[in-house]
Amino acid sequence: MRTGLLFILLAVLGLVSWTSWHFWMILPRAWKWPFTVVYVFSFLLVFANFVWRNTLPLGLATAAYELGNSWMIFFLYAVILFALLGIGRLVHLVPGSFLKDSVAGSMTVLGIIAGLLVYGGFHYHHKYREEIVFATEKALEKPLTIVLASDLHVGYHNRKAELARWVDLINAEHPDLVLFAGDILDGAIRPATEWKYDEEFRRISAPVYASLGNHEYITGIDSSEAFYAKAGIRLLKDAQATVCGITLIGRDDRSNPSRKALFEYEKADSSFTILLDHQPFHLEEAEEAGIDFQFSGHTHHGQVWPLNWVTDAMYEKAFGPHQRGNTRYYISSGLGIWGGKFRIGTRSEYVVLHLVL
Repeated sequence: MRTGLLFILLAVLGLVSWTSWHFWMILPRAWKWPFTVVYVFSFLLVFANFVWRNTLPLGLATAAYELGNSWMIFFLYAVILFALLGIGRLVHLVPGSFLKDSVAGSMTVLGIIAGLLVYGGFHYHHKYREEIVFATEKALEKPLTIVLASDLHVGYHNRKAELARWVDLINAEHPDLVLFAGDILDGAIRPATEWKYDEEFRRISAPVYASLGNHEYITGIDSSEAFYAKAGIRLLKDAQATVCGITLIGRDDRSNPSRKALFEYEKADSSFTILLDHQPFHLEEAEEAGIDFQFSGHTHHGQVWPLNWVTDAMYEKAFGPHQRGNTRYYISSGLGIWGGKFRIGTRSEYVVLHLVL
């Protein structure tokens, strides 16, 4: 494990050095040192965010989180652009003068990255409403409207005002039930408690049930469960409940290697069953267990292109609707996001499920 982390750290440092050298070469002389200072400072904020954010004053911790994580997206696209320019130089499509002390080259690289980040920021704040109508022959007390979401990641970046907007979107659906499939928290309990995010969750105008995600374990499982209780969120941790005539099953996250297997739950054939399982691994388990509908998140669909290609390769289904046998699935890209608030090639969304007879 330590060897793997060391390899990743060395690879990241190597890429940072590589991009720094390319920026130094392409920038005009008057730009080199000012840009280098900003670039290195932003890189150091990444470490400050991970190491010291829970001890810094809240304002500084928030700045370290947002700027440090935004730098990582900037860095990703810098790597891609310099790789493409390098290939272009090798095949004689890009002149050498474009890559050395070049105003045109610098403006092109920085302009493309800035344009992507501006677009990604606006696109992140647009929340897509995915509507699903599911007709069932199983017994229902009445037709139901259920709002489902995953990966809110409230914390230093998705703060109370943003959460309030999401709660308003949920309440506007007049739901009978609201379900969250994990990663409500982002990895630090401090902003959630000090800024009283629980007040917004208690405004939701329907019963709220949730399962755990891996970020609740990163946050600290005891702190996460205490926050769920304070926020009025009914936690299903390897547990099930009957609500509005349907059966809800909430699996513990895979972060707990001792979580229950699906076959250990009691399911009534006459009751419509919804499974909340944060990470969409082993989708065949829900099919084998006779689950009617599984809702998952976790993947974020990569957050930004081309990382969605990675999640598509990792999972049987990384985003959107899916079906195996009689079991239907929806893998959400998430309402919120971890890290920098950018969506490029992916989307932020919530799901409105209509269960009808």
